[in-house]
Amino acid sequence: MRVSVQEAPFDLGAETAGFAAGHQNMGAVVTFTGVVRDSDAGGLKVMEIEHYPGMTERALTDIAQEAQRRWSLGDVMVIHRHGSLAPGEMIMMVATAARHRKDAFEAAEFLMDYLKSRAPFWKREVTDRGAGWVAAKAEDEDALTRW
Repeated sequence: MRVSVQEAPFDLGAETAGFAAGHQNMGAVVTFTGVVRDSDAGGLKVMEIEHYPGMTERALTDIAQEAQRRWSLGDVMVIHRHGSLAPGEMIMMVATAARHRKDAFEAAEFLMDYLKSRAPFWKREVTDRGAGWVAAKAEDEDALTRW
């Protein structure tokens, strides 16, 4: 299991290849990559992501361990960036490896839903019109009810 909270960009291809390597007994590797998108109103300059070092890593490790308890996984990886990110930049990556695709897909979705709704990150959009904190969305909260 690997959890990384980092400011630096990550190489999606290298991370995926590195994660998949050495899992000969796994029949499925699922990855998801989140990308910073423009705000609903447009004009996003940057997304500023803040967190509390130590607390954030512990929270992400706890949820990765929970995924391992719930599904038959061979491995889990979570990468989440912080700092100022421009539209189009990769913000996070989840990878799961399992003997069967169902476990890999479900665990990845579980992790993504958690990261969207419960991970201790604070996001601030800086646009042409000013800056403001990103509020939680009801549909993101609702997604957690299936788990």
